[in-house]
Amino acid sequence: MSINGLKETNFQFKGQTGFYKGKVRDVYYFGDKMAVVASDRISAFDVVQPKAIPYKGQVLNQVATKFLKATADIVPNWLLSSPDPNVSIGVKAVPFRVEMVIRGYLSGHAWREYKSGKRVLCGETMVEGLKESDKFPVPIITPTTKADTGHDEDISKEEIIAKGYVSKQDYEQLEAYTHALYKRGNEIALQNGLILVDTKYEFGKVGDKIILIDEVHTPDSSRYFYADGYEERQKNGEPQKQLSKEFVRQWLIENGFQGKEGQQVPFMPDDFVNLVTNRYIELYEKVTGEKFVKSGYENIEERIKKSIESNI
Repeated sequence: MSINGLKETNFQFKGQTGFYKGKVRDVYYFGDKMAVVASDRISAFDVVQPKAIPYKGQVLNQVATKFLKATADIVPNWLLSSPDPNVSIGVKAVPFRVEMVIRGYLSGHAWREYKSGKRVLCGETMVEGLKESDKFPVPIITPTTKADTGHDEDISKEEIIAKGYVSKQDYEQLEAYTHALYKRGNEIALQNGLILVDTKYEFGKVGDKIILIDEVHTPDSSRYFYADGYEERQKNGEPQKQLSKEFVRQWLIENGFQGKEGQQVPFMPDDFVNLVTNRYIELYEKVTGEKFVKSGYENIEERIKKSIESNI
């Protein structure tokens, strides 16, 4: 395996009961358990880019593992172990058909809607007189549907319950968990000089028990601002300094790609790929407060395969 990154895995395990290839992760099912391999694929505008980003999978897996452990006292989660820098083993849940997006600040999609004149997003009212990146008086939850194909769509609490996606009782529990997780995530971020701007959580059920699934507080699921200078930048009307994969989207837009029909995915030169790798590593070190240790790519597929076989 070269430094081109881990693009995909194609294992066949004894006792394997299924396989799912997501945009970024390869998931191997073993009855009520699963092994999740975080590849180096990068997705933007719901399109997987042709080039992999070295060490991105390791960053995602290790950040998610850290935050799943750091929030296990708030809500039980799917993680059992992480036997390899790119691998997590966990329990299989029946996922809810919605993603719980929570926003503490007016940024990204919420800002684009606000700027266009909208003041209600997913049934949540956004107060008048806000600027981009301003803090909301209280964090708002703006759920989306989980689309099997195509784009996720905004949806309100009332619609979710009316359509039977989630029962009223379960949804109110998801809301409580989402607020508590965001509060904890922001506390940890601030300790490391960051602000957790917005993020998304996914939940599922094992029997009657609600558990947290998927990734938590990673650069793919979250947006962070640097806390230092935040107030000054807001006062001066300057853009916030942020850590997320937003800069990859911006590069694609500048090169004529937004995932629309007929658009060609631009060629990503090596120097930009290296820049993306470095940004992911920077976020890992900022958000965890720990030095990133590269696991290397020599025999990576064999290493991953053995870690799954030994732990499933």
